[in-house]
Amino acid sequence: MSGKISVLVVDDEAAILRFLKPALEANDYVMDSTGTVAEAIKTIAAHPPDVVLLDLGLPDGDGKDVIRRVREWSDVPIIVLSAREREAEKIESLDLGADDYVNKPFTVGELMARMRTALRHRLQRKAEVPVLRVGNLEVDAVRHRVTRAGAELKLTPKEFDLLSFLARHAGRVLTHKQILAAIWGPAHTEDTQYLRVYIGQLRQKIEDKPDDPRIVLTEPGIGYRIADEAAAK
Repeated sequence: MSGKISVLVVDDEAAILRFLKPALEANDYVMDSTGTVAEAIKTIAAHPPDVVLLDLGLPDGDGKDVIRRVREWSDVPIIVLSAREREAEKIESLDLGADDYVNKPFTVGELMARMRTALRHRLQRKAEVPVLRVGNLEVDAVRHRVTRAGAELKLTPKEFDLLSFLARHAGRVLTHKQILAAIWGPAHTEDTQYLRVYIGQLRQKIEDKPDDPRIVLTEPGIGYRIADEAAAK
């Protein structure tokens, strides 16, 4: 039995499949593929892969339907690969539960990095890592404590919850709606200005240069992400 990581590519474009297969195999992945929404859902249910690379433009429907259905019963990492550039498409895919969104065309190096990040996050979620590190910042979920270069920072409860939520998904883009729902509840998913205020307060406490942030990064029009420097301790 192979110990290699399995990748399901859901795309009906032959050129993409020809490009991805040798690239994935060269990086020690095993690739399977399907080209429709129906077959993707069936394959993921019957033979769960370690990660899914998903195109949105499929012949029998929208790839977002795959995300919607699969998220009812699986947390398999899903990375959208799409030529659609509208922010609304990205936001909806991420809100439905996609782990990341990569625009076509893309480089092999970028895709491999995104896949490693998604797979690492899944392992961290399963292990329920109590301490997360982002650069010289440590977030201790058990002790409700944040330190930077060993010095403890004084955060309000909401600031801690916000930082902890972002840190658990380091490297992943989180939409305004996802963050607001997780920290303030579903009744506040439109309060984006409220979120900006808290992000600003958080940056003042954790960033070396709050006006030029290196930890909490803005994804314009979409949301925020923490720089992918997180490592479990």
